[in-house]
Amino acid sequence: MTNVPLSGRRKLSKGEVDMIVTAHEKLVTGKPGGRRAVLKFVDLTGFDLSRRNLADADLSASILDGAKLIGANLERANLNGAVIRNANLSGANLRGAELIGADLARALILVTVPIA
Repeated sequence: MTNVPLSGRRKLSKGEVDMIVTAHEKLVTGKPGGRRAVLKFVDLTGFDLSRRNLADADLSASILDGAKLIGANLERANLNGAVIRNANLSGANLRGAELIGADLARALILVTVPIA
């Protein structure tokens, strides 16, 4: 069941988000039943998406305030206009991610650099 909070973003349950992300992970790994995650204009405040594979997902204009994205794969993900304040992106793969107009205020972004 979804509802629309005052922010205008859809609010999904943990179960709904997990189902969408699991289907997306199937798509990315070439397994049957996969489907691209389209989570644009969704309120994901405080969600834990750590270590999830969201490569090529659409999270544009979503609210990820305080979300945990530790070690998440966000390669080539669309995060344009997303609110990602106070989020933990430690170790997240942001290679090629679109972040035009994204709000990353007070977000924690730690990357590891391999030693050659």
